[in-house]
Amino acid sequence: MPPLRLDSERLLLRPPQEADSPAIVSLIAEWDIVKNLSRAPYPYREEDAREAFARHQEGRARGTDFTFTLVRKSDGALIGKCGLHLQQSGFEMGYWLGRPYWKQGYATEAAARVLAFGFGELKADRIRAGWFHDNPASGRVLKKLGFVPDGADQHDCLARGHSVYCNLMTLSREDFARRCAA
Repeated sequence: MPPLRLDSERLLLRPPQEADSPAIVSLIAEWDIVKNLSRAPYPYREEDAREAFARHQEGRARGTDFTFTLVRKSDGALIGKCGLHLQQSGFEMGYWLGRPYWKQGYATEAAARVLAFGFGELKADRIRAGWFHDNPASGRVLKKLGFVPDGADQHDCLARGHSVYCNLMTLSREDFARRCAA
């Protein structure tokens, strides 16, 4: 069984807990966050957080979902989520942060740790990610991590109620290892 907790310099990454629901709702319920996620509804309610918690638990037990809640070490604040989800084409990474935590390097830090977990513990050969056309900040995070463009497609967005143009990106195990060694 893969480890349940991961550490980075400033963050503790741990499995979501049902008790996280109020904090998650207060962070993710904002339109500027959910409009950039595939499976989050708008408005986002505590019931949605509890359903997501159950899905994460079931997926982790099956080995198909490794979602981590991001907790800032300095003060214990829950700041977002990051995880890997097994798709037909392999693992896909997703993440989100509450608005107060944007532009502080947390997304890059959390995603880098989750990528190390994916390549190291899960033995992924490559990890995919995507960013909606109107969320270039997410694209910059992925580029910093070493992801390279891998096409584009329409992806459903539950909050928007329609599919959205999505830039697809891929990171190979070899490229990740080269970046870590540099």
